Amino acid sequence: MTDARTTGISSDCADLIQQALQAQRSLFASGKTRSLTFRRRQLQQLRASLVAAEDDIFAALKADLGKCELEAYISELALVTGEIDYALKHLSRWSQPRRASIPFALQPARGQVVPEPLGIVLIISPWNYPLQLALGPLVSAIAAGNCAIIKPSEISAHTSALLAKLMTQTFAADYVNVIEGGVETAQALLAESFDHIFFTGSSAVGQVVMRAAAEHLTPVTLELGSKSPCVVAADANIAVAARRIVWGKCFNAGQTCVAPDYLLVQKQIKDELLAAIAQTAADFFGKDMAKSPDYGRIVSDRHFQRLHTLMTDALASGKKIIGGQSDPATRYMALTVIDQVPPAAAVMQEEIFGPILPVLTYEDLGEAIAFINQRPKPLALYFFSNDAAQQKAIVTQTSSGGLCFNETISQYAVPALPFGGVGHSGIGAAHGKAGFDTFSHYKSVLKKPNWLDLSLRYPPYQGKLSLLKKLL
Repeated sequence: MTDARTTGISSDCADLIQQALQAQRSLFASGKTRSLTFRRRQLQQLRASLVAAEDDIFAALKADLGKCELEAYISELALVTGEIDYALKHLSRWSQPRRASIPFALQPARGQVVPEPLGIVLIISPWNYPLQLALGPLVSAIAAGNCAIIKPSEISAHTSALLAKLMTQTFAADYVNVIEGGVETAQALLAESFDHIFFTGSSAVGQVVMRAAAEHLTPVTLELGSKSPCVVAADANIAVAARRIVWGKCFNAGQTCVAPDYLLVQKQIKDELLAAIAQTAADFFGKDMAKSPDYGRIVSDRHFQRLHTLMTDALASGKKIIGGQSDPATRYMALTVIDQVPPAAAVMQEEIFGPILPVLTYEDLGEAIAFINQRPKPLALYFFSNDAAQQKAIVTQTSSGGLCFNETISQYAVPALPFGGVGHSGIGAAHGKAGFDTFSHYKSVLKKPNWLDLSLRYPPYQGKLSLLKKLL
């Protein structure tokens, strides 16, 4: 129970949250959400609501992040409806009990592992993909049979308001409830006891969430950020690499947790690659990126200022290849590629989360691998090369949440690939079956008949050890 007097949380906020939790606990206790028919119906209703609200979704994302409709569709709406379709297709199989083998000494018996919903889950979503990162986890929570409370980011205010409206229209509040607000609301929610917390955001806030969850021994899934390296070897297809790097870095104006954070380029191809990147950026967005209808904006003045400081510092110590232009009034920041950035520069010390791309070089792959391994494990690692031996070296000698060869950011769009970090980049996984597992408890069940009940297992034990040793 939240004590508003000691936390600084308003009593109204605390009361609202406690009422919401009480209502959801009552519904969950009724067993209604466990029915597969019920779960399917809720997923179908969610899909229908999203499709019907497509224009409103596009407008909200445009207002918050300057997203063009294509980006909004493929990275937000289509990803959620794809998760729904995938869950509906596989839900029957996911929810089936799994048979477990029983040792001979315990026969006759049957063993099963039965998936069951956790209960009431809290989803705290970020601002950069404010629809998808709220509703993607919700799809998994519904599929697993849970009730859910969503706390969207107040920074993406238009999408937050739309989410609250859509969820109210789609679900009863005792099943799915969106609670809007700022830091105080998040604190009030975290002060309560949930059966699982799913958080997507920065590592710093992830630590706060984990500390709060520990007070109630609540399990957490933390989808965090990192500095995701993009390594380009000498044998890479330069034209393809340039297109996929620019696309991955500029998507959502670089505000993507799995965006390439910095380039590690083999020395002999650096000039060719940087020239190709410059040309590709012009081909994609024209000579003036600010005029392109396909290029987004930074979400807030605070985030713009943080990025501007990083960019200014990096430009002072490195060599500008392209970019450097920005406009605080519209929160526009051009793709800025900077060569010869010192590894100690601020832009190499924190996750960038914007359209700034530092460039470093390496002589051989071992040097690049060592550079990556000296830093916290990244959420994603990208390697452009067709050399099987070098690809194997990257697989076996580095650790990352995910790994792509000759591609960027697309791994997130595959429901069959679990998505999550490792170490500082996150705990747990999402998407598809991994998401269903995240919001499920796998209960072990042992069933024995009564028709055989040997006295060997019961006291007195004298004279039984030698026989037991033969059986066990």
